[in-house]
Amino acid sequence: MKKEEKKELFNLLKTIDASNEGYQRECFKTEPEFEDDVEIAAEAKETISSPSIETALSTVQTVSPAVTENSPSVNQSIVATGNADTSSETPPSPQGLTLQTLTDKIKKCTRCDLCQSKIHIVYGDGVSNPDVLVIGDCPDYDADIKGYPAVGKAGELLDKMLMAIKLDRKTNCYITNVIKCRPPQDREPSSEEKDACFSFLEAQIKVLKPKMLLCLGRIAAQTILDSEDSMSNMHGNFYEYNKIPLMVTYHPNALLKNAELKKPAWDDLKKFRSKLDEISK
Repeated sequence: MKKEEKKELFNLLKTIDASNEGYQRECFKTEPEFEDDVEIAAEAKETISSPSIETALSTVQTVSPAVTENSPSVNQSIVATGNADTSSETPPSPQGLTLQTLTDKIKKCTRCDLCQSKIHIVYGDGVSNPDVLVIGDCPDYDADIKGYPAVGKAGELLDKMLMAIKLDRKTNCYITNVIKCRPPQDREPSSEEKDACFSFLEAQIKVLKPKMLLCLGRIAAQTILDSEDSMSNMHGNFYEYNKIPLMVTYHPNALLKNAELKKPAWDDLKKFRSKLDEISK
């Protein structure tokens, strides 16, 4: 196995383990120095004290298996909304992680107090092989009621924004949020709440494998980029997250409150479309 493959597997195991445990364990806090198998064979005994892929595999608890195809579904691209009984089932390997098994895990989450005040856990909506993953901040009132992200007036505006650059959650997009439960009175999520939920977003990115990420609003951008920069500085710029191109633009709610932001948001989207066309060739 090549060192890049080992590193990718280690990061995936770290994400899954954090999803199950609710925090990052010590064994995953320091990334080992990986080498190609042909180069490390003679040094295996010297590196036995370092965390290894084999050690990670023996300690990680994987997510529950996918729901059956008879479970109620939203549409062909979205997983069922019911909680599957996994008491007698064998957990899948990390390589077998799917959008269904991950979403099943998200729907059962009790990591922070938001699970007690929410109506629905809003995991996401869209196709399972998207060109673009659209990431907002938190579910609002409408999303909490219906159980889907980007609904109500803000959702209608987002759909129009995406359609203007040939994107649609029914064909080539998946929409989710950094936080999966609505904070009471739509307050800003705490750092603890963001930390509790972030590994779910990391896992969604790994499973969905989008070509690009479109980040909506300050909270989502600052969380993903681990930055305290302002929206005026971040919007319209390209960044990278795990080697995936990412652009920050204004959240639809901001556009509904301030019409003057619509022009810069439209300029952002045109740049985003051009970049997507470029990498899709």
